[in-house]
Amino acid sequence: MTRITTLTAAFAAMLALLGSGAQSHAAAADRLEPPPVPADLEVDAEFRPYLISHAVGTQNYGCLPAGTGVAWTLLGPQATLFDGSVDQVMTHYLSPNPQEAGIARATWRHSRDTSAVWAVAVATSVDAAYVAPGAIAWLKLEVRGAQYGPNGGSTLVRTKFIQRVNTAGGVAPAAGCASASDIGKRVFVPYTTDYVFYR
Repeated sequence: MTRITTLTAAFAAMLALLGSGAQSHAAAADRLEPPPVPADLEVDAEFRPYLISHAVGTQNYGCLPAGTGVAWTLLGPQATLFDGSVDQVMTHYLSPNPQEAGIARATWRHSRDTSAVWAVAVATSVDAAYVAPGAIAWLKLEVRGAQYGPNGGSTLVRTKFIQRVNTAGGVAPAAGCASASDIGKRVFVPYTTDYVFYR
């Protein structure tokens, strides 16, 4: 079996699982009910969730100098977000925020109208009552920049907060970055999560 065939089969299997487990996100914004979160990740009631999307991708780490040694350091995510019909709705990655003089921020870009937002984590939780063992933290992110698509696309521009919830995987490996000889190594750790968008 070729590598392309193997990757295609793996992606098809992932989509089948996603389709069977994804909740319906096509409901009107006033009917969306976000999942329960720890108190410090809650968003003020003046903001309402208008979109919930399921993401599949990787958390990407590099082995870099840290203090007197080395450590896996997050380089950013690379993920695709899907709706309840398993149609792609967004991509998620790290990129320069033009509204913060190019500071690299977590980015979401809409796949249809190419509107985009940049956000920074303002609260994090590893509360075992919510976060699964071996999963990356749940987050509350505040939008620090937004951009219309070139043809006026505006789906994401009113977003004020984003929650990362229902995480699985994504944690940096425990080994492989132990000495100076490991500097420059990279790992791409699979993860899934739900992102809840508020405006």
